[in-house]
Amino acid sequence: MLQLILGGARSGKSRLAEQTAQSSQLPVIYIATAQAYDQEMQDRIQHHQEHRPEHWQLIEEPLFLAESLLRIDQAGQLILIDCLTLWMSNLLMHEDDALQHQQCELLLRTLPELKSEVVLVSNETGLGVIPMGELSRKFVDESGRLHQQLGKIADKVIFCVAGFPMVLKDQSPSV
Repeated sequence: MLQLILGGARSGKSRLAEQTAQSSQLPVIYIATAQAYDQEMQDRIQHHQEHRPEHWQLIEEPLFLAESLLRIDQAGQLILIDCLTLWMSNLLMHEDDALQHQQCELLLRTLPELKSEVVLVSNETGLGVIPMGELSRKFVDESGRLHQQLGKIADKVIFCVAGFPMVLKDQSPSV
């Protein structure tokens, strides 16, 4: 089962992903992609940490997401990844310009092969004005492309607005 949960800032997407993970009754591995370069991001990370169950395993992986997934994959667990847009930022800011494309392609090849249940969290970036800067436009474009490709392979896609989930796709097996 592969789920993609999209939404804007403070839309409730992370909370929904965490509730989904908890209600699965499976052991949870939380992969965090954020890097704390300033106090504001440190505060955001701390907020997320305080709201996660302590028994969840944590892996911090800012760049090589597919490799981490392959390393920890096994049946009977849920992997929650929060969030793909921070991961995209990390890749786009890396000194190796080819890394972003390589890592996105590897992730898209890896996800369908996993035995673990996976919940992906990402910010929907395509609903606002077109950014003025080249890097900002590339971020929006590449995030949008990734979301479209993930939406094709995901069993379930949910869009969160004001704390309300809207199911865009649901091909999950009936229980």
